[in-house]
Amino acid sequence: MRLLVTGGAGFIGANFVHSTVRDRPNVAVTVLDALTYAGSRESLAPVADDVRLVEGDITDAALVDTLVAESDAVVHFAAETHVDNALADPEPFLRSNVIGTFTVLEAVRRNDVRLHHVSTDEVYGDLPLDAKDRFTAETRYNPSSPYSSTKAAADLLVRSWVRSYGVRATISNCSNNYGPYQHVEKFIPRQITNVLTGRRPKLYGSGANVRDWIHVDDHNRAVWRVLTDGGLGRTYLIGADGERSNLAVMRAVLRLMDRDPDDFDHVTDRAGHDLRYAIDPSALRDELGWAPEHTEFDLGLAATIAWYRDNESWWGPMKDTAEAAYQEWGR
Repeated sequence: MRLLVTGGAGFIGANFVHSTVRDRPNVAVTVLDALTYAGSRESLAPVADDVRLVEGDITDAALVDTLVAESDAVVHFAAETHVDNALADPEPFLRSNVIGTFTVLEAVRRNDVRLHHVSTDEVYGDLPLDAKDRFTAETRYNPSSPYSSTKAAADLLVRSWVRSYGVRATISNCSNNYGPYQHVEKFIPRQITNVLTGRRPKLYGSGANVRDWIHVDDHNRAVWRVLTDGGLGRTYLIGADGERSNLAVMRAVLRLMDRDPDDFDHVTDRAGHDLRYAIDPSALRDELGWAPEHTEFDLGLAATIAWYRDNESWWGPMKDTAEAAYQEWGR
C-alpha cells in the first residue's frame, strides 16, 4: 500500500507513522505536514529513513492532488486542535480544518482514492456530569468551540462527499489521547513538564470536567482497523472507557511523579469549557473486533511521564513559548 498521512508530524499522526513503519513493512508512507509549531521533523526522526516527508500546506490543492494521485489511501490527521488557540484566533482553524479537508476531499474524488478522516468527540458538545449516556455515531452534533465547530464542519463535508460523489471514505471520532510526542500546551504533558521544569501545575477551574482518555497507540490501532475493514460511509467512535475528571488526572500525574497530589494551582476556567465527554465504542468493538490494549491508565500515564523525562531535547525548546501564551491568557 502507498499511504499518504496528512498531519503526520503532529502528535497522533507521528505516532501513527511510527507504528505503521514498525508493524506494516509493506506500507510505503508519505507524510504531508506544514511543520507548524505543533508538528516537527524531530517527531519523525526515529523513522526518517523509512518515510517520505513533504513539507506543505493542506490547502495547497496542486500539491495535495499530486500526492493523493500517487497514493492508494489517505489518512487525514492534519488539523489545528488546541481549543485555547482557537478561542484566541479562530481563523487558522477554519483554514486548516475546513478548507484543508475540502482540499483533501476534492483530491480523493478526482483520483478515486480511499480516505479515512480522523476527527474528535468534541463535535458532539458535552454531556451532563451526572449522566450515564455516552456519545454514539447517532449523537447530534453540538460543538462548543471554534475548534470543535470546524471539525464538525469537516465531518459534514466528508459525509456529503460520500453521498454526493461516492467518495470512498470513513470517519472516526476519538476521545482524548495521551502518550509520547504530545505538545506541551496540552493538559497532561503540560502538567508533566511543569513539574520537570520546577513550575507549578495548573488546573482549570475546579477540575470537575470529565474526559474519556485513550492511549494514542490504541487510537491508531483503531484507525487501521477502520481503514482496512470499516464500512464505507460509516462513522466509528473510538474510546477506551477511560472517563476521569481533570482533577483525578492531575492528582495521578503528581502521585506518579512523587509529588503531593494537591501541589497545584487552580486557574481561570476556559470559556465554554465542556463538562463531560464519554464514548460508546461498541460498533468498533463488536463489528471490527478492536479493543484497547492500554487498559491500566496509571501504567500508560507512568510510561508517558518517563518518555517526557527522557526526551527534554524534544519538548524543551517549545516549553517557554507555550507557558508564555498561557500567562497571556491568565491560565
